[in-house]
Amino acid sequence: MEALLTACQEADSTEVSAKPKRSFYAARDLYKYRHQYPQNFKDIRYQNDLSNLRFYKNKIPFKPDGVYIEEVLSKWKGDYEKLEYSHTYIQWLFPLREQGLNFYAKELTTYEIEEFKKTKEAIRRFLLAYKMMLEFFGIKLIDKTGNVARAVNWQERFQHLNESQHNYLRITRILKSLGELGYESFKSPLVKFILHEALVENTIPNIKQSALEYFVYTIRDRRERRRLLRFAQKHYTPSENFIWGPPRREQPEGSKAPKTPAPPTSGHHSQTSMHKKPKDSKNPSAAGRVNSKAAEDKKVTPREPEEETDWPSSEAGSEAAGSGDPEREGDADDSRPQPEETIAHALEKKESASPSEKDEEREKRNKDCESPGETGSHDDALLQ
Repeated sequence: MEALLTACQEADSTEVSAKPKRSFYAARDLYKYRHQYPQNFKDIRYQNDLSNLRFYKNKIPFKPDGVYIEEVLSKWKGDYEKLEYSHTYIQWLFPLREQGLNFYAKELTTYEIEEFKKTKEAIRRFLLAYKMMLEFFGIKLIDKTGNVARAVNWQERFQHLNESQHNYLRITRILKSLGELGYESFKSPLVKFILHEALVENTIPNIKQSALEYFVYTIRDRRERRRLLRFAQKHYTPSENFIWGPPRREQPEGSKAPKTPAPPTSGHHSQTSMHKKPKDSKNPSAAGRVNSKAAEDKKVTPREPEEETDWPSSEAGSEAAGSGDPEREGDADDSRPQPEETIAHALEKKESASPSEKDEEREKRNKDCESPGETGSHDDALLQ
């Protein structure tokens, strides 16, 4: 009996100390985001009614709630209950070139992005919406370069953020939307702040996996991602469990197509080559030792962030379901269109679902979109 208990304890300790895995789905989706959604071209200008821009110009309310942006910014600010339990506003406040669960929210196109950046009132309100959500998380925007710090209410809000993990999905969406609408430079200060609070101050420890798997990889600048990963590696505990980045997709044995030998140039050369001995056949044991040593070196050498920050999205096509990722790269609100009266219920169910349930749903609706890179500079929008 004692031996059995000891074995169970050892198994538990092994499970606790096991290195966390990285989600292949997150890596694939964030790769697409960073590279401007390069697949399945559908960015047709005349199909876009500029609903995101018109919403931010206070011309139309967001659906299905029927609330205008000015009301959100004036009456929802500081109403943490409403911001926590309402699920249809986040896609309108932070639009993306991806479809969310609220199918009334339209996807951005590159044309709409260009128009949005040229509209000062839209940019001003967008920054106010960003400030409102930061305050909801316990963070404040302190300058026009995107630097952030703890808000006055940080202790209460950090405790909530540490326990309310569906908000990590919202943060992923916010970061991506910042990059789409001209504020790519705002992302790194926020991610660095979150990593510091999670890994150094230990105020929001539950967020560190999402920060390393999602938040960091929304940043398009490769050098900046490496800098953040090195910061995280320095403070990560236990240090041996730190993972530099998502693994490359390895094809199972037998799935690779056999190489077709090159046709012989002539019958004479073909016959001659059949009788030639391989150059390395004189000393097979030495060759084996070299190959074995090379394999060992490959296993031991740690993978640096620059080796894992980018890889072709074509590797993503054959991944099986069930990776166990807690959130999809886009946001928590991705799904198929549903009747209007069931949206709130569906969102609530979605955010309370287990990771495996989310994986199954994501596998059903994996879709790509495409658009060229963002252009334009930041407007000197008001931050107060």
